[in-house]
Amino acid sequence: MQRSEFTVASAYVYDRRSVARWLLSHVTRYWPFVLGFYLCFITAWAAYSGAQALIGRAADVLSGPPDYAALTGLALAVLAVMVTDSVTALIGSLSAENVAARVEADVRQEFYESLLAKSKAFHDRQRAGDLMARATDDANFVANMIVPGATLISETVLGIVVPLTFIFFTEPRLIIVPLIFVAGYIVTARWYLRRLMPVIQRQREQYGVMNAGLEETISGIEVVKASAREALERSKYLRNAQRFRDLFVQQGDIEARYLPLLLFGIALGAEFFHALWLYSTGDIGLGQVVAVIGLMNVLRFPTFISLFAFSVFQAGLAGARRILAIINAETDLDENPNGYRAPVRGEIEFENVSFSFAAHPGEAPHQVLRDISFRIAAGQTVAIVGQTGSGKSALTQLVNRTYDATSGRVLIDGVDVREWNLDALRSQIGKIEQDIFLFSRTIGENIAFGAPGATQEQIEAAARAAQAHEFISRLPNGYQTVIGERGVTLSGGQRQRIALARAFLANPRILILDDSTSAIDSATEDEIQRAIRQAQQGRTVLLITHRLAQIRWADQILVLDSGRLVAAGTHEELLRTSPHYRRIFARYEQPAARPTPAPAAR
Repeated sequence: MQRSEFTVASAYVYDRRSVARWLLSHVTRYWPFVLGFYLCFITAWAAYSGAQALIGRAADVLSGPPDYAALTGLALAVLAVMVTDSVTALIGSLSAENVAARVEADVRQEFYESLLAKSKAFHDRQRAGDLMARATDDANFVANMIVPGATLISETVLGIVVPLTFIFFTEPRLIIVPLIFVAGYIVTARWYLRRLMPVIQRQREQYGVMNAGLEETISGIEVVKASAREALERSKYLRNAQRFRDLFVQQGDIEARYLPLLLFGIALGAEFFHALWLYSTGDIGLGQVVAVIGLMNVLRFPTFISLFAFSVFQAGLAGARRILAIINAETDLDENPNGYRAPVRGEIEFENVSFSFAAHPGEAPHQVLRDISFRIAAGQTVAIVGQTGSGKSALTQLVNRTYDATSGRVLIDGVDVREWNLDALRSQIGKIEQDIFLFSRTIGENIAFGAPGATQEQIEAAARAAQAHEFISRLPNGYQTVIGERGVTLSGGQRQRIALARAFLANPRILILDDSTSAIDSATEDEIQRAIRQAQQGRTVLLITHRLAQIRWADQILVLDSGRLVAAGTHEELLRTSPHYRRIFARYEQPAARPTPAPAAR
């Protein structure tokens, strides 16, 4: 069974063993509409072909003595079958459109749920723009594969089989040329598809590349503008767009060489010659000639439309492959639905933990943490310090199972985090990072993100604790103010205070602060420090910071260097005993020489 960090109990189960099985399981979910489509279109093509046979009988009547009653009956019969053709085709088209719309929505939902179920390591290796292209454009191509793609291919089959059946019952000898045409059609169509499919697959991949580049430029527009690199980004996008265009030109070149239309012209002429030869020998009548040539002309539409149908169908198939590739991609972590569940006390222990990470599949893993062991008692505040790249953030990401340790064990309350139910574990761990992410929603909704049932009073209380209530109240719509994407309409300090309020409201038993007050001024920082000290009561706090004012009041300090734990202790102890710690805070080397630090240092 595929591992997943998130599952929906009521989700419909699709067959993902292959693209064909997956698509078929989506379509057959709505089998009444599919059945209705085929019944209606079989009736429609039978009616249309029957009209040609009736016209042939009318030609026989016209070639003899006048029989107005017979002509009137035949005319009414042609009218009736053509009305039947139109009505059944309409109902069949509505059924097919219903299936296409439902499948498109289901594919998008399944794809979105699969993204939620993937691990952070998986998303680290993906480009957001490419995932967006799969969720939007590729899903739309899957719908187009059904309507008009699959419906037109079905019409192509029916539009060939039904007229050929009528030709056979009209005059069996006249079936020879159409059968030869069908054989040639199948051979040339397969050759056409073999050439077309790789080009369309590359089209979809290139569209993903182009979309990913566009998304990166828009997301990093501030850097682009600040560096005056608009011309460079334009040239990069232009190259991607030109490659995308060239693939369409290549597709057009293949489509222009579509041979079945040429074969149809030859077959129509040969069938007309054969019918006239039989008529000249007296083996068939004029009405049969008219009926057979009318039925042969019916073959023109499916022959012509298959050019378009095959292209649309192949594009949808390529899109389906790209979507299913992400859905079926293995994730590193599992939800462990039957795992350990309990209220977290906050005890954290690392036992000989090492962690390696590969940025891209196939790359050699980079060693981030090496043989780290320590223990944190429940309710302690622990500061983690070290130079940039020493592994501070990676260490905290092992606590809430953003990643799993390569070797060793991470224990929460004495239980390996891999044995915990993932939702039970993460719901009791809060994290605030330096790069704050806020949703393009109201401020109130952002604060209540981790506690969706919170009341307005609880939201405001959390905002007050994070020193955010005052600036929120000054906004035009207060807590109902909608902030821009990623909170760009707010200052860095305001974003961090909202993130703190979000963490306070969720009331986690373990709180991780990853340089979370870096963008706050000194006055506000003092207020927030009081709020954090109040919030830390009864919970374990992991604090990543370079600010000595925040480190001093930690119960324990962990010093990392190149992925190794090189020292642990209080601030005063480390100033005396740890060269690494003194290098980080070089200005305190002189005070460290004193045998007893000043009491104010605490």
